[in-house]
Amino acid sequence: MTTGTDARLERIGTDGSYVIIPMDHGITMGAVQGLKDIESTIDGVTSGGADAVLTQKGVAPRVHDNKNGKGYIVHLNGSTTIGPDEQDKRMTGTVEEAIRVGADAVSFHINVGSDHEPDQISQLSEVTEQAQRFGIPVLAMAYARGPGVDSADPEALGHAVRLAEELGADIVKTGYSGDAESFQHVVESTRLPVVIAGGSKGTDRETIEMVRGVMDAGGAGVSMGRSIFQHEDPEAIARAVAGVVHEDLSTDEALAESGLALEA
Repeated sequence: MTTGTDARLERIGTDGSYVIIPMDHGITMGAVQGLKDIESTIDGVTSGGADAVLTQKGVAPRVHDNKNGKGYIVHLNGSTTIGPDEQDKRMTGTVEEAIRVGADAVSFHINVGSDHEPDQISQLSEVTEQAQRFGIPVLAMAYARGPGVDSADPEALGHAVRLAEELGADIVKTGYSGDAESFQHVVESTRLPVVIAGGSKGTDRETIEMVRGVMDAGGAGVSMGRSIFQHEDPEAIARAVAGVVHEDLSTDEALAESGLALEA
């Protein structure tokens, strides 16, 4: 890891922990709730305590004036829900393009266990090689997904995060295994900081309890999209998540301090 990589990791996290809000879903799902007026959403989540936001390169002009000095990550592959195969993520940018639009880091999605795994392994390897030349951190979104693969199996998730380390990533995002005890195996499978995806929006309590479980297992935080940007109050839910990740708050404390209902 270079000095530049270290410096840029500090821009997208806080003391080695991370609250990242991916909003690249416009390419996948279209202009869903929270993404039409993405400027307001970015302002809200960064005001609430998010360390960084993440989009595709074309949205960069809508990011910088609204991120309140927080970090910015550009995602480098994608697919759509209306295409022939959502798991077939294709390259959408390069590290150099990300640098040109002001990114502090890049991210790349790989479905470990899918039919597209071989191509995505090669592409992630190319991305990490490019990134190392420029001192740009790489967030690998390494999911356990494919025929016969249980996406919540801690063994499969552990394999996915280890793959990310083996290919040269600096941070790895994966799915949650469902509880802190089983997720500890995932965290111990790599020396990289491990953050979790949020998935479909649940209740506020379910979201915060999941974050609490990740931190109890030794995780480094979250990279949560829909659970936060589609929330009726993105700033409040971001504040609750950041309270757990950065202040070690309990679920009830985080909900209360962010103004969210304890019974939600």
